[in-house]
Amino acid sequence: MGATPVVLAKKLGLAEAIDRRLHLLKIHLPYHESDHVLNIAYNLLAGGACLEHLELRRNDEVYLDALGARRIPDPTTAGDFCRRFTPSDIATLEEVFNEIRLKVWRQQGDAFFDEAIIEADGTMVETTGECKQGMDVNHKGQWGYHPLMVSLANTNEPLYLVNRSGNRPSHEGAAGYFDKAIALCRRAGFRQITLRGDTDFTQTAHLDRWDEQGDVRFVFGIDAMSNLYEMAENLPHQAWKQLRRRARYEVKTTPRARPENVKEQIVKEREFKNIHLAKEYVAEFEYSPTLCKRTYRVVVVWKDLEVTKGQKKLFDDSKCFFYITNDSEAPAEEIVFDANDRCNQENLIQQQKEGVRSLTAPVDNLLSNWAYMVMASLAWSLKAWTALLLPETGRWKERRRAEKQTLLKMDFVTFRNAIINMPAQIVRGGRQIVYRLLSWNRWQQVFFRLLDQLRLPLVC
Repeated sequence: MGATPVVLAKKLGLAEAIDRRLHLLKIHLPYHESDHVLNIAYNLLAGGACLEHLELRRNDEVYLDALGARRIPDPTTAGDFCRRFTPSDIATLEEVFNEIRLKVWRQQGDAFFDEAIIEADGTMVETTGECKQGMDVNHKGQWGYHPLMVSLANTNEPLYLVNRSGNRPSHEGAAGYFDKAIALCRRAGFRQITLRGDTDFTQTAHLDRWDEQGDVRFVFGIDAMSNLYEMAENLPHQAWKQLRRRARYEVKTTPRARPENVKEQIVKEREFKNIHLAKEYVAEFEYSPTLCKRTYRVVVVWKDLEVTKGQKKLFDDSKCFFYITNDSEAPAEEIVFDANDRCNQENLIQQQKEGVRSLTAPVDNLLSNWAYMVMASLAWSLKAWTALLLPETGRWKERRRAEKQTLLKMDFVTFRNAIINMPAQIVRGGRQIVYRLLSWNRWQQVFFRLLDQLRLPLVC
């Protein structure tokens, strides 16, 4: 395993912070709490996918030398450690991670603190086990747990993760964790805080309270209820204007011809029913939800759809999407784009499931699986902190800023191959560990620049 996460954890004082705040073991022989927590995170960074892969790590002499460890906990011991957690212990561990997160954020430039974008979403973690306490079945017939993730969209960092039974609604408990995330971002020094979520997270009972705080802006989807449809249909014709989507990316070379749409051709040949988006229109109106005393801005997107079968057009259709916000200044189309950007959190959740493998249920009850999810998500946070601590100054400032953003947005497996899984010879002795890199990749200059940065004192 590459030296980066180990050096980074030592520089940030992560192990010391965990041992200072988290007290689960009566005797620290041979392990401390930090050894267990980092053991789970490092296993995933090194290519492990489950607790059982710790057995491979603990029998890998090179891996142990890279960590500077004589031994690491085995899978059974790691599972027992997960079962020691109470809800307050999990909350303490999350606060420890967030204290370290604040330390990393302090190293960023002033523009970083212009706005914090906080998002929340739930996801189903399925399990085939039959004896896992707290599991339940959802409306789709899926058995498992339904964790809630609250994250910072700026850096794709999971701020809070709470495990829930599989039949719980997506928004349950989200308002309290939004409040915790707001407080965390205020401590960091963010000048404005934006809350985003889909229709399950509108939570109209809390909108007035957030709006009164002054520095909190929100953009939530809101259910397409019959009264909202009626208000949209009664808007004057001049209130609508066509919505033009932004280009997904900028073409930096000569534009190329788009390849043939194979899927579309098969749909037509086999005369499947198909729905095409013809045009989109956007408008807005004022609306006061039942649980609110204030009136808020609702932006509506009207989609004109064409329903076809093969080469034949069957009929025209339409559909509306509604967004509620307390932002009275941004153009209506920008509110729509802002709300649509929330979909990137689904990519983050998918990375936690398939890349990091943190959203799994390897232990036997709800609390122990919750603890595992929180500890495993540290692997992703270490990836984000690696990118955030890269310097952007110097002659090649623009290129370095682009490299930093690329690393920050990089999927977990690509990051592991670029920064972690570097072929190297590990030499341990003389009170030091020497990594002799045996091959080259394009990210090594970034790797060495980060190591140089970690030798410098952090901004307090």
